[in-house]
Parts: sequence; structure tokens; C-alpha cells
Amino acid sequence: MKNILVVCGTGIATSTIVIAKLKEWLTKTDLSYKVQLHQAEIGKAVNRFEEYDIVISTTLVPDSMKDKVIDGVPLLSGFGSEAVCRQLEEEIKR
Repeated sequence: MKNILVVCGTGIATSTIVIAKLKEWLTKTDLSYKVQLHQAEIGKAVNRFEEYDIVISTTLVPDSMKDKVIDGVPLLSGFGSEAVCRQLEEEIKR
């Protein structure tokens, strides 16, 4: 089981939208049983990134964390969301 953390500036608005889109995508791709979704604001989560297998962010993250983070903005806009989903699927199946 992979732990996925979705973060945004406040842990309320855009992360909630991304979580909803992820749940829909995970159900369609039959991957929902392989993950556990978590949500937080970046300020509180940045020191806990190591607790998660995948981090999806709609806000800026420290440079030291960028290699573990998937940009979640395309999931909000719809532009480039397919590439994000492919990347996420690869990470889940690892």
C-alpha cells in the first residue's frame, strides 16, 4: 500500500479538489485499493514528507523535496493531467 500526501497552501482548497480527482481516477484505473490518500497544508507537512511514498503538491515546495514531489497543478487545470496520472501510476506500481 502506497501512502500519498496531497498538499496545498492551506490544506483545504486545491488539495481537496485534487483528492477528489485522484479518487475518481484511482477508481477508474482499479488502483484505489493500492493507495491511502492524505491531505495537509504545506507548512505542516514539509517536515513529514519522508512518511509518504508519493507527494502531490499544488504549491511551491522546498528544493530539497522536489525529487519526491509530483506537480498537482495539471490535475486542477486539466492541461497535462494525463502525464501526471501516468507518472503517478508508475509510482504506485513500483
